[in-house]
Amino acid sequence: MRLALILALGTALSTAGLATAGLAIAAPAAPAKAAPTGDPTIPPPGWSPPKNAMGQPDLSGYWSNATMTPLTRNARVTDKATLTAAEARALEKTFAEALEEADKPTDPNAPTAPATDAKAAEAKLIAIRPDFAAAGGDVGGYNTFWIDPGAHIMEVNGEFRTSILTTPNGQPPKRKDGAPAGRGGGYRDIYDSYETRSLGERCIMGFGSNAGPPMFANGYYNNNYQIVQTPDAVVIQVEMIHDSRIIRLNGKHRTDGVRPWMGDSIGHYEGNTLVVETTNIPQGQAFMGSWKNLKVTERFTRVTPTRVNYKFQVEDPDMWDQPWGGEYNFAPLRGILYEYACHEGNYALPGILAGARAKDKEGAAQTAAAGKPGDQ
Repeated sequence: MRLALILALGTALSTAGLATAGLAIAAPAAPAKAAPTGDPTIPPPGWSPPKNAMGQPDLSGYWSNATMTPLTRNARVTDKATLTAAEARALEKTFAEALEEADKPTDPNAPTAPATDAKAAEAKLIAIRPDFAAAGGDVGGYNTFWIDPGAHIMEVNGEFRTSILTTPNGQPPKRKDGAPAGRGGGYRDIYDSYETRSLGERCIMGFGSNAGPPMFANGYYNNNYQIVQTPDAVVIQVEMIHDSRIIRLNGKHRTDGVRPWMGDSIGHYEGNTLVVETTNIPQGQAFMGSWKNLKVTERFTRVTPTRVNYKFQVEDPDMWDQPWGGEYNFAPLRGILYEYACHEGNYALPGILAGARAKDKEGAAQTAAAGKPGDQ
């Protein structure tokens, strides 16, 4: 599959259409015709959520949360919470065209003009997804060949959302005065040891919070899941990095102080909704700096034959004044999960740490030389 990190709408809206960093995108003259089956995000008349053999709301199957919609609203683009169908389709079309253009092989012997044209196409893509510049900017970074970020704006109950967050401005609320700052001032340099490298790089957890909680698309690739239900638990297999999140039904939170990866999740059913409360989240999976007293409440609801609605709420009395959260829909995967075998850290870490030690040695030599008296 292709790749992803964190999502961003880099496109500007106007009454005549959409504009992105000097790129005009005209809205379609007429809205696209509705599919014969209607809007897949709106329950059809007379439909009711299915039950499994255990009488539980049936959430099982293979699902994806890949989407072009970013976690937070791009205030430079729009202050609206939703797009019209015409605006959403125009943006999707431009994104697809820019991605296809960037995917084309580059002729190393091509004259300057085609190279300039390629840069222009790349600029269009980065205007829509600014994070792509960072993803491919470093040596060994990903180019568009590897990415599969999702081709559609997230639609929920017939609305095309401009952010996953459902706060009034599509942004996280302001932290409380004196709120703890993430890792803290005593955190070691990230090049000190393999233990201080990122969880994704070490193949422990996926980047971008695919597993959560809360659970988000990483914006690049492998945003897929399998949900399995039993009488005592719900298991969510996360493609990135082949984690299995176990939600114990009708249990109690652990009190032994252990903070497992993905936290300690307890679930129960309320009507057609699976409600999951997670505490004991480890510091390595802090969400926007919160972890020690973080509580995440998630709600999974089958809202149409082909959509599972996902709502989350986060609360931490030391970090924010009030709980807040967001919402999106899972869509069918149209396939099954295969093992994601992460080996990047196995090959990269020795080189990363060896380079850091060489730099340390070089710096020490320069310091020592600077401390010697000069020639008289």
